[in-house]
Amino acid sequence: MVVELTVEQARRIAVRAQALEAERPGGVLDAIDRLTFVKVDPVSAIAPSADVVLWSRLGEAYDPAEVTAGLEVDRTLFELDLMVRPMDDLQIFRPMMRRWPKHERTRNWIEANDAFRRDILIRLSGSGPLPASEIPDTSAVPWSSTGWTNDRNVTIMLECLMMRGDVAMSARRDGQRLWDLAERVYPEVPELEASDAYVQRNERRLASLGILRERKAGGSPAEPIDTRGIGEPAHVEGLRGTWRVDPAALEHVDKPLAERTALLSPLDRLVFDRKRLEELFGYEYVLEMYKPRDQRRWGYWAMPILHGDRLIGKVDATADRAAGVLRVDAIHEDEPFTRDLVEAVFGELDSLAGWLGLEIGGRAVGLA
Repeated sequence: MVVELTVEQARRIAVRAQALEAERPGGVLDAIDRLTFVKVDPVSAIAPSADVVLWSRLGEAYDPAEVTAGLEVDRTLFELDLMVRPMDDLQIFRPMMRRWPKHERTRNWIEANDAFRRDILIRLSGSGPLPASEIPDTSAVPWSSTGWTNDRNVTIMLECLMMRGDVAMSARRDGQRLWDLAERVYPEVPELEASDAYVQRNERRLASLGILRERKAGGSPAEPIDTRGIGEPAHVEGLRGTWRVDPAALEHVDKPLAERTALLSPLDRLVFDRKRLEELFGYEYVLEMYKPRDQRRWGYWAMPILHGDRLIGKVDATADRAAGVLRVDAIHEDEPFTRDLVEAVFGELDSLAGWLGLEIGGRAVGLA
C-alpha cells in the first residue's frame, strides 16, 4: 500500500526527523544519534558548520567541548571520513570497511605501497597517536592528483587505512588529526553480514531525513542513500514519482508541529539536497561563497531561516571576532515577515551571538 501525503505532511516529517521542533534533543549524543552524523567542514564564517548544526538543535546550551569529549575521552562518538557519528553506529560501518575500497585505482595504489602501509601501522603501534606530519613518507608510488592531494602520500594512506578500519582518528590538536590503530580507538562490536549492515545504514539515513525520493543513490555524494525497498512507499500530493518514508514518522504524521524558528548552516542536511528542498519546501537556495561578491544574491554564508515547517528567508551574517561582533548585513524575506517573525528571527540571532560570545551588530539590526 502506498501512503498518500500532502506536501505539508511531508515537510513536517522532514523537520521532525532533523530534530528541529520546539522540543530540543537531550544533549549532544542524542542530537548526533538522531542526525546520524554531523559533517566536519573547515569553513567558519560563523563557526564550524558542525557546531552551527548542533547549536541550531541545542541552542546556547551547546558546548563544542562535549563533542571533543565524546570523540577523545568517552568514545561515545567516532569520526569517519570527516563525519562525526555515534559510536553505536560503528557496527553498521565495519562490514563496509572490510570491503573497501571499491575503486580499482585506489586498491592498486594501496597494493603498490604495501611496505609503506606496514611502516605506518608499525610506527603507530609503537608511537601512536601521531599527526601525519610525524609519519615518514616511505611510499614507492606517489599518489597523483590534479588537486591538493597530489603527492600527499602519508595523508592519503592514513585516510585509506581509516576507511579500511585499520586506523582511526584518535583526537585533534591544533587543527591536525592524530591517528592511532583502530583497535585502540574503537570498541569491539558485533559482526554483521554486509547485506544486513547495508540495509541498516540506509534505514538509519532515511530515519534521519524522514522522507526521500525512491532511488539508488540519493542524498549527498559523501553520504549516498539507497532508498529502494526500505521504509514505506509514498506519494506526495502534487509531486511526481514515489517517495520513501520512515515508518516511525507516519505514527505522528497528523500531529501538529511544535513550531520554532531556527537559523541553519548552509550545509545543514535539511537544506543540503537542493532538489528535495525545492520540491518539499518550495525554497530556492544556492551557497554563494564561491561566487564573486557582485554576483551574490544572499551573501557569502547566508543562513536559511526555518519557521515551523516553512523556510521563509535567509540571514547574511558573519562572526567578526576581532571586533567582537556578530555582523548581520542583510535579512532576505522569501515571504513578508510579520512583526512576530521579525522578533523570532532576531531572538535566534541574539541566541547565536550569545553562544559565540559576541555582540550583535550590522546594517540589518535596525529591522528589529
